[in-house]
Amino acid sequence: DLSKAMSQAGSSQFQEVIRQELEYSMKVELDKILATAHSNEIEHTKKDLEGFKKLFHRFLQEKGPSVDWGKIQRPPEDSIQPYEKIKARGLPDNIASVLNKLVVVKLNGGLGTSMGCKGPKSLIGVRNENTFLDLTVQQIEHLNKSYNTDVPLVLMNSFNTDDDTKKILQKYSHSRVKIYTFNQSRYPRINKETLLPIAKDVSYSGENTECWYPPGHGDIYASFYNSGLLDNLIAEGKEYIFVSNIDNLGATVDLYILNHLMNPPNGKRCEFVMEVTNKTRADVKGGTLTQYENKLRLVEIAQVPKAHVDEFKSVSKFKIFNTNNLWIALSAIKRLQEKNAIDMEIIVNPKTLDGGLNVIQLETAVGAAIKSFENSLGINVPRSRFLPVKTTSDLLLVMSNLYSLNAGSLTMSEKREFPTVPLVKLGSSFTKVQDYLRRFESIPDMLELDHLTVSGDVTFGKNVSLKGTVIIIANHGDRIDIPAGALLENKIVSGNLRILDH
Repeated sequence: DLSKAMSQAGSSQFQEVIRQELEYSMKVELDKILATAHSNEIEHTKKDLEGFKKLFHRFLQEKGPSVDWGKIQRPPEDSIQPYEKIKARGLPDNIASVLNKLVVVKLNGGLGTSMGCKGPKSLIGVRNENTFLDLTVQQIEHLNKSYNTDVPLVLMNSFNTDDDTKKILQKYSHSRVKIYTFNQSRYPRINKETLLPIAKDVSYSGENTECWYPPGHGDIYASFYNSGLLDNLIAEGKEYIFVSNIDNLGATVDLYILNHLMNPPNGKRCEFVMEVTNKTRADVKGGTLTQYENKLRLVEIAQVPKAHVDEFKSVSKFKIFNTNNLWIALSAIKRLQEKNAIDMEIIVNPKTLDGGLNVIQLETAVGAAIKSFENSLGINVPRSRFLPVKTTSDLLLVMSNLYSLNAGSLTMSEKREFPTVPLVKLGSSFTKVQDYLRRFESIPDMLELDHLTVSGDVTFGKNVSLKGTVIIIANHGDRIDIPAGALLENKIVSGNLRILDH
């Protein structure tokens, strides 16, 4: 046993030496990159590279999954409140004074590449020519007009989306919403083999675009603080931010949740509230709230040891998932940021670049910080508050008559008999937005649809109605045109336009 102990000690010493060498090499490379910055870039580049260095240090220290599965427990009953209970408290007469303490923050760092679009995802048209950003501004403007308040909108951009977003913001200059922006950090991608940056200088245009990445939405705390905007908003008397993904069309300001935060029933304010909702079969991979070492903790699928992944996906054991709609106290962000006390697990995201080079990017997720805040709470909200548009299949749902649009907010049509959304799977011919739009002369009537699967070269004429379960499969080389005015109810349409009952 002595020799075993000695070899273990030797091995850990050896690993420590390698770690130190890697950190030293990384520091040398980052210093070289910083040396290429212009005088006006030095300050923020330095902050970015310092933040990256901390993340890289932690990445080298941590081994294996970041959670001990044996310590994961179901959250205590009162730590996740049903939305109905919060709504039942009603609203105070002075809701305007509560609203004036709020800031809406939208995570706007993503590009529309997964849907075949160039530029920021927030500028994709979703409904009646309105983009995600248009709908967001309309919602907040409606709030400000209805209650005579001043709720500002803050966009967290990335270096990928900043220029295009700022250009488009001019069109809202006369709207009744103050709009601010700040940028996420810009971190260097690292070669998977050498663990060194692939960037040789600070530029991120042309052939260097692939050298850099925005490090996930967990970066919001540091970049919001570093931008100076956090302090400005606190000075204006703002107390809470409501953070959500800009592509989640269900994430509107909820007055009942806001009132619960500002006027807590037990007198003790929450610093962090996470909206969760019940899992369906489509959400088995979503992060879930657990109790871990007496704190609420968000556990993502990437942190789960392989042997427990099926258990994690089980709808019976982990019934809820994180919608990424979060309400956070500004003063708490400031306090924790100044103490360097926000702890988020590292997500290692492997990528293969166009030239075939394997790189990794180190990221963090905004919700993972829940364990660093005091008096955190989960609120189990209706599914309608989680309406993300990640694919053209999602886009079809929100463009259809399943939803009506009012003051920038989408609500499920009252004519739909059940509150669940149909399951829609559009094949690869529909992946890009422009192809998808070309294939629908008009969006079908989907009020009575349960399930739609479309595969292959399929187009839809005007005024098509889909009901029940509809499966349309064009074989390779075949094309199916669904004629204008067609009603498909519980049908399978295949190869040569044979229509079969399902």
